[in-house]
Amino acid sequence: MAGVARERRQAVLRAIVADYISSQEPVGSKRLVERHKLNVSSATIRNDMAVLEAEGFIAQPHASSGRVPTEKGYRAFVDAINDVKPLSLPERRAISEFLESSVDLEDVMRRSAYLLAQLTHQAAVVQLPTLAVSRVKHCEVVTLTPTRLLLVLITDNGRVDQRNVELAQPIGEEALAQLRDLLNRALVGKTMADASTSLVILADEAPSDIADPLNSAISVLIDTLVENPSDRVLIAGASNLMPKTTDLLSVVEALEEQVVVLKLLTNLPELGNVSVVIGQENEDEELSKASIVTSGYGAAGETLGGLGVLGPTYMDYPGTMRKVAAVAHYISHILGEEGG
Repeated sequence: MAGVARERRQAVLRAIVADYISSQEPVGSKRLVERHKLNVSSATIRNDMAVLEAEGFIAQPHASSGRVPTEKGYRAFVDAINDVKPLSLPERRAISEFLESSVDLEDVMRRSAYLLAQLTHQAAVVQLPTLAVSRVKHCEVVTLTPTRLLLVLITDNGRVDQRNVELAQPIGEEALAQLRDLLNRALVGKTMADASTSLVILADEAPSDIADPLNSAISVLIDTLVENPSDRVLIAGASNLMPKTTDLLSVVEALEEQVVVLKLLTNLPELGNVSVVIGQENEDEELSKASIVTSGYGAAGETLGGLGVLGPTYMDYPGTMRKVAAVAHYISHILGEEGG
């Protein structure tokens, strides 16, 4: 009997969370009986609500009002979601066509951020593939001025990074071609961390006639791309949070801090999974009023970056989880095709 009562209270909690997400209004026992087929009386529902309140899953904002979920209630609701149902075929087709018409990797990521914000009506963040796992496909070297070079690093997943190199003396076309060739021999096929050893060896063995420009280029590569890589994130839909509640003002401000946003994407779930962090579970105080749904994307079983959605704790968790998972899946599909 106790098991039956527990299952019924779980059903009551799910109904309260679903109704509150839909209306943002406290939910009463009469409404639950009318809208959900719980097959028990209002008195039984009221008793179940009293137990749920005593256990900290719901709260009563005002005397004689209905109940609202607590963060503990939301967590129980999310943990009970066993499977994230896929989007409908028309929805999946629309996402696929929108992303696959992108012109390059950054366009894919920009479209993904915009799409997530549109689909969820929340703020979306998308991280470009991290250099920690990206492998160098090519390093182009372009002369900007007689004493300034532009290094253009292209990775196997389409990420493009550019760095300026200042030279003490002008460099000729023949020396430039030699420098380009030596850098590509050291970099191509390696992650930047792995390539650092090759770059150090190259600096020690540099031909004397191009030693100065080569060492300058190597110094820039190691300093900015190995020791201090700049992971980049794209943000869309921050304005979606403004009308919802003043509690989210700190979240909007936190979005402006790239470091805070990147921290959201450091502990990503395994590829194909979705993570949900609710309210006070967030380590950053600025995000303690928000819920965050994240997933990773990648290719060949390797996570290359992450994406996510930030919104109020009363967000539509099942729908948001589905949409985040779907966009992550299509980014992975596109990157897999490019890498293949």
